[in-house]
Amino acid sequence: MGAGPAGIYAADILDKSDADVTIDLFERMPAPFGLIRYGVAPDHPRIKGIVTALHKVLDKPNIRLLGNVDYGTDLKLDDLRQFYDAVIFSTGAMADRALDIPGIDLDGSYGAADFVSWYDGHPDVPRTWPLNATSVAVLGVGNVALDVARVLAKTADELLSTDIPDNVYQGLKASPVTDVHVFGRRGPAQAKFTPLELRELDHSPNVEVIVYPEDIEFDEGSIAALRASKQIDMVVKTLQEWAIRDQGDRPKRLHLHFLHSPCEIVGEDGKVTGLRTERTELTGDGNVRGTGEFHDWDVQAVYRAVGYLSSHLPEIPFDHTTGTVPNQAGRVLDIDEDQVPGVYVTGWIKRGPVGLIGHTKGDAAETIASLLADADGLTAPAVDDPDAILGFLTERGVPFTTWEGWGKLDAHEKSLGAPHGRERVKVVERDEMTRVSRS
Repeated sequence: MGAGPAGIYAADILDKSDADVTIDLFERMPAPFGLIRYGVAPDHPRIKGIVTALHKVLDKPNIRLLGNVDYGTDLKLDDLRQFYDAVIFSTGAMADRALDIPGIDLDGSYGAADFVSWYDGHPDVPRTWPLNATSVAVLGVGNVALDVARVLAKTADELLSTDIPDNVYQGLKASPVTDVHVFGRRGPAQAKFTPLELRELDHSPNVEVIVYPEDIEFDEGSIAALRASKQIDMVVKTLQEWAIRDQGDRPKRLHLHFLHSPCEIVGEDGKVTGLRTERTELTGDGNVRGTGEFHDWDVQAVYRAVGYLSSHLPEIPFDHTTGTVPNQAGRVLDIDEDQVPGVYVTGWIKRGPVGLIGHTKGDAAETIASLLADADGLTAPAVDDPDAILGFLTERGVPFTTWEGWGKLDAHEKSLGAPHGRERVKVVERDEMTRVSRS
């Protein structure tokens, strides 16, 4: 269940095993690729290039895509057991992790995941976004925070070469934003973004990236982290270079702040009017403590990018604290920590929303190894016909899509972009995606 990178990698590894197996990949969206299509910023063609490799997997004859099928609504676990020896859940994480500070519910306070879904053309979110702030705060120093900050700061015309839908282009074009402030409560050596993602901030001819020298501080824990990780060292060197350079005159500014802990979103008449942060200091081990020194920032919108959270799947055990399904090496465990027969997990629903897309390969390999080790003890499905599931979905009135249907939608999106010199224009409406795919 789930045809994003995690599910596709698992299918590929299982297909390459010695097992005599056929695999159906169910996907809630009418189109495959999950996070790649609906979670990666549109100006990341490098990451979206992973789709080429995923295409090769879905082209395999033993792997079948069934899209526009919602687990829990269109079919449930007992239904799946009728047709399959085992079920692997790879449903990812698309909700925002909560941030418990005063003012978080004010109008103008948003979750990054919701904004990402909007600019990526997710069919289940509104088509408009309230872009009316001139100064914006982004809370968090991971790659998602940088994606949100970059999309907010760039001009809409810079994104016109990507696959953004027209409603997103029009919304960003009307945005009055001039300043985007990114806040991290710890120091530069504790930032979670990757070197490449960081350097991409500085590629826009319209956005000045500003780092403040007083934020570049290190303690023993920071120095140890620098020595232990080439990636952290590269991030810090880039930040140090930016902190000492002269500020240019690009029309928009993207500010990176470290050692500032958000403690309150300030509001008036129910709307965001500012952000209050407490200055922090490093404690020697890479952690921080408050100093009692507070700063008020004049912003009219706040985006929290403090992590994603998976959603509870019906009939499947779930840990609401970690946002994961309890498991051992991918085997799903019940409340008594006993294995749930024939049910497995991989990807973010298994380990939480951490790591890069490539990390899901090792994750999938572990889960498939567990499944193959259990193979002899799995209960055979009641229905032995691989095509019986198609009749089941049809009888239930589910307008499912297929891999061949994705080929039609893919061609259609490219045809929408061609007259404008663009590679593609993404179709947003679910009904339209389904109609094209099933035509």
